[in-house]
Amino acid sequence: MAGILIRWLILTAAIIVTAYLLDGIMISGFVSAFFAAAILGILNAFFRPILLILTLPINILSLGLFTIVINALLLMMASGVIPGFMISSFWTALLGALLVSLVSFILNTFIGGHTRPVVYVDTRTTRKHPWE
Repeated sequence: MAGILIRWLILTAAIIVTAYLLDGIMISGFVSAFFAAAILGILNAFFRPILLILTLPINILSLGLFTIVINALLLMMASGVIPGFMISSFWTALLGALLVSLVSFILNTFIGGHTRPVVYVDTRTTRKHPWE
Protein backbone atom coordinates (compact mmCIF):
# COMPACT_ATOMS: atom_id res chain seq x y z
CA MET A 1 0.00 0.00 0.00
CA ALA A 2 2.87 2.36 0.74
CA GLY A 3 4.30 1.73 -2.73
CA ILE A 4 1.08 2.90 -4.38
CA LEU A 5 1.05 6.06 -2.27
CA ILE A 6 4.68 6.79 -3.13
CA ARG A 7 4.00 6.36 -6.85
CA TRP A 8 0.92 8.55 -6.52
CA LEU A 9 2.95 11.31 -4.87
CA ILE A 10 5.68 10.95 -7.53
CA LEU A 11 3.09 11.36 -10.28
CA THR A 12 1.65 14.35 -8.40
CA ALA A 13 5.11 15.94 -8.25
CA ALA A 14 5.62 15.22 -11.96
CA ILE A 15 2.35 16.98 -12.81
CA ILE A 16 3.29 19.98 -10.65
CA VAL A 17 6.74 20.24 -12.27
CA THR A 18 5.21 19.93 -15.74
CA ALA A 19 2.64 22.63 -14.98
CA TYR A 20 5.43 24.86 -13.73
CA LEU A 21 7.50 24.33 -16.89
CA LEU A 22 4.71 24.61 -19.49
CA ASP A 23 2.46 27.65 -19.86
CA GLY A 24 -0.41 25.68 -21.38
CA ILE A 25 -0.90 23.40 -18.37
CA MET A 26 -2.51 25.00 -15.33
CA ILE A 27 -3.26 23.54 -11.91
CA SER A 28 -5.00 25.41 -9.13
CA GLY A 29 -3.05 23.76 -6.33
CA PHE A 30 -1.66 20.61 -4.80
CA VAL A 31 -5.09 19.06 -4.30
CA SER A 32 -5.91 19.38 -8.00
CA ALA A 33 -2.57 17.83 -8.95
CA PHE A 34 -3.14 15.07 -6.39
CA PHE A 35 -6.54 14.17 -7.84
CA ALA A 36 -5.23 14.56 -11.40
CA ALA A 37 -2.53 12.02 -10.57
CA ALA A 38 -5.18 9.67 -9.18
CA ILE A 39 -7.37 9.97 -12.28
CA LEU A 40 -4.34 9.62 -14.55
CA GLY A 41 -3.29 6.50 -12.66
CA ILE A 42 -6.77 5.00 -13.04
CA LEU A 43 -6.86 5.86 -16.74
CA ASN A 44 -3.40 4.36 -17.23
CA ALA A 45 -4.45 1.19 -15.44
CA PHE A 46 -7.71 0.60 -17.31
CA PHE A 47 -7.69 2.38 -20.67
CA ARG A 48 -4.01 2.52 -21.65
CA PRO A 49 -3.64 -1.25 -22.28
CA ILE A 50 -6.77 -1.23 -24.45
CA LEU A 51 -5.56 1.78 -26.43
CA LEU A 52 -2.11 0.24 -26.87
CA ILE A 53 -3.63 -2.94 -28.30
CA LEU A 54 -5.99 -1.02 -30.60
CA THR A 55 -3.17 1.15 -31.94
CA LEU A 56 -0.55 -1.59 -32.11
CA PRO A 57 0.04 -1.35 -35.90
CA ILE A 58 0.55 2.44 -35.70
CA ASN A 59 2.75 1.99 -32.65
CA ILE A 60 4.92 -0.58 -34.43
CA LEU A 61 5.27 1.63 -37.51
CA SER A 62 6.24 4.62 -35.37
CA LEU A 63 8.70 2.52 -33.34
CA GLY A 64 6.73 3.12 -30.15
CA LEU A 65 6.49 6.90 -30.44
CA PHE A 66 2.70 6.75 -30.79
CA THR A 67 2.62 5.82 -27.10
CA ILE A 68 3.33 9.48 -26.34
CA VAL A 69 0.17 10.41 -28.26
CA ILE A 70 -1.81 7.91 -26.17
CA ASN A 71 -0.33 9.41 -23.00
CA ALA A 72 -1.30 12.89 -24.23
CA LEU A 73 -4.88 11.76 -24.84
CA LEU A 74 -5.06 10.26 -21.35
CA LEU A 75 -3.66 13.48 -19.89
CA MET A 76 -6.32 15.49 -21.72
CA MET A 77 -9.00 13.09 -20.46
CA ALA A 78 -7.76 13.62 -16.90
CA SER A 79 -7.89 17.38 -17.38
CA GLY A 80 -11.50 17.09 -18.49
CA VAL A 81 -12.49 15.39 -15.23
CA ILE A 82 -10.56 17.49 -12.68
CA PRO A 83 -11.88 21.07 -12.36
CA GLY A 84 -8.58 22.67 -11.25
CA PHE A 85 -6.45 21.00 -13.92
CA MET A 86 -6.55 22.49 -17.43
CA ILE A 87 -4.63 21.86 -20.65
CA SER A 88 -4.88 24.44 -23.43
CA SER A 89 -4.23 22.30 -26.54
CA PHE A 90 -3.31 18.87 -27.82
CA TRP A 91 0.27 19.93 -28.54
CA THR A 92 0.65 21.16 -24.99
CA ALA A 93 -0.74 17.82 -23.79
CA LEU A 94 1.76 15.99 -26.02
CA LEU A 95 4.70 17.92 -24.60
CA GLY A 96 3.19 17.64 -21.12
CA ALA A 97 2.85 13.86 -21.43
CA LEU A 98 6.48 13.65 -22.45
CA LEU A 99 7.55 15.81 -19.51
CA VAL A 100 5.34 13.94 -17.00
CA SER A 101 6.83 10.65 -18.17
CA LEU A 102 10.38 11.99 -17.98
CA VAL A 103 9.99 13.62 -14.55
CA SER A 104 8.18 10.55 -13.21
CA PHE A 105 10.96 8.29 -14.48
CA ILE A 106 13.66 10.47 -12.91
CA LEU A 107 11.85 10.67 -9.56
CA ASN A 108 11.15 6.93 -9.52
CA THR A 109 14.82 6.28 -10.21
CA PHE A 110 16.06 8.50 -7.39
CA ILE A 111 13.36 7.92 -4.79
CA GLY A 112 13.18 4.17 -5.06
CA GLY A 113 10.97 2.92 -7.81
CA HIS A 114 12.92 -0.34 -7.90
CA THR A 115 10.26 -2.94 -7.29
CA ARG A 116 11.91 -5.88 -9.02
CA PRO A 117 14.17 -8.05 -6.88
CA VAL A 118 17.73 -8.45 -8.06
CA VAL A 119 18.84 -12.06 -8.35
CA TYR A 120 22.51 -12.94 -8.28
CA VAL A 121 23.68 -16.25 -9.67
CA ASP A 122 26.93 -17.68 -8.38
CA THR A 123 28.69 -19.30 -11.32
CA ARG A 124 31.76 -20.41 -9.42
CA THR A 125 32.17 -24.15 -9.19
CA THR A 126 33.85 -26.03 -6.41
CA ARG A 127 34.42 -29.18 -8.45
CA LYS A 128 37.59 -29.77 -10.38
CA HIS A 129 35.97 -31.41 -13.40
CA PRO A 130 33.10 -29.79 -15.27
CA TRP A 131 31.21 -33.12 -15.71
CA GLU A 132 30.96 -34.00 -12.03
